[in-house]
Amino acid sequence: MEVKTPKGTRDSDPLDCVVRDYVFNILKSCFRRHGAVEIDTPVFELKWVLTDKYGEDSMLIYDLADQGEGEQLALRYDLTVPFARYLATHGLKKLTRFHIAQVYRRDQPYMTRGRFREFYQCDFDIAGDYDTMVPDADCLNLIVDIMQNLDVENFQIRLSHRGLLDGYFEVCGVPEHLIRAISSAVDKLDKKTWDEVREEMIGKGLEGESADKIQQYVEIKGDPRQVLMTLKENSNLMENEKARKSIEDMEKLVSYLEVFGIVQYINFDLSLARGLDYYTGIIFEAIHLDSENQGIRIGSICGGGRYDKLVGRFGTMDIPSIGFSVGIERILAIKKESYIQNRVSSTDAYVVGINVSLADKIRLVDHLRKSGINTEFAYRESISGRKQFEQANKKGIPFSVIIGESELESNEVSVKNMISGEQSKVPREEIVSYLKQRLNK
Repeated sequence: MEVKTPKGTRDSDPLDCVVRDYVFNILKSCFRRHGAVEIDTPVFELKWVLTDKYGEDSMLIYDLADQGEGEQLALRYDLTVPFARYLATHGLKKLTRFHIAQVYRRDQPYMTRGRFREFYQCDFDIAGDYDTMVPDADCLNLIVDIMQNLDVENFQIRLSHRGLLDGYFEVCGVPEHLIRAISSAVDKLDKKTWDEVREEMIGKGLEGESADKIQQYVEIKGDPRQVLMTLKENSNLMENEKARKSIEDMEKLVSYLEVFGIVQYINFDLSLARGLDYYTGIIFEAIHLDSENQGIRIGSICGGGRYDKLVGRFGTMDIPSIGFSVGIERILAIKKESYIQNRVSSTDAYVVGINVSLADKIRLVDHLRKSGINTEFAYRESISGRKQFEQANKKGIPFSVIIGESELESNEVSVKNMISGEQSKVPREEIVSYLKQRLNK
């Protein structure tokens, strides 16, 4: 039998975990800066909680066998539906929260493109009744904040509105019972050609004439102000109540985005549909414009939207809500190469002993650790300096702290920057402050 991980999953090596912790800490800092608190929910939910919430993707939910307890359970597909259930369970009317956890999808994995069956999602959501488009603008502002703090360059936020999509579908003659199915087809335009999507829509029962009318709308994209002007000049669209109200909302949203100073990152794109059934307002996704990164296609790295009716589906009152999920696996693909190039490790310093006792090394190691410096050393007394440097270098540890006979006599240590090769003498009582300054601790 082949010993391997299940299809669509993978092991995380030490470097993976270091990079993941680094990214998670940045995300948590950004989330908290925008007023969010952290929650957690069970890895599985009652099956009925998850079903009928994801449109065609509901078939990707992992069912769990009944263990004789009489409850039909399923692994969580995302973190949004469990959040809605959390609000209903605890009777909450307002909450700004983040949640970082693994989710599970019975999808066809495409590991080289960052598609797994088990993967982390990092969610931020604002639930509560607030002025129109203010939370929406702040979510988009947070996405820009996250991308900038993660040093992700060349990104763009595609933006649309579910009400606007429904409006132009109606104008194009899409029957009400087909709107969600046609929306799901349009959502595939980033992966398929128009002809392929048109064929799918017709296969779902749409008239070819209606499909051709939809094409003129899905090709509209660009600067938000210019797109809004184009839409307002369309008399058929402005006569549709859903479309007109959505355009008014989008104008208000863009005005807030201009105040936040982030409108240059926004691309208003009417081909963006996002297939999940629960979206009711704006929908958006951040994309990385570099299509390849070390053989891994990055594509969408963040997505979300407004879902005002989801909480009410659990038998409680509707709670207006909006949020998004960061595609952490794709972010990690971007950041891992940077970590390798800069040889960054979770360990700050490696104590190298040359012609000194193990006890001398241990005393220095203990002092550094108790002062907040993550420190390693060789668990051997008889080991050459060369091998100790090799171990520090192999692990990507940024600094080596060298203690030898001369250092013991002078009460100094030598500190070597393992990236630049620069080496300095530092008084022993100053070594902690010296390292912390260079480690930005």
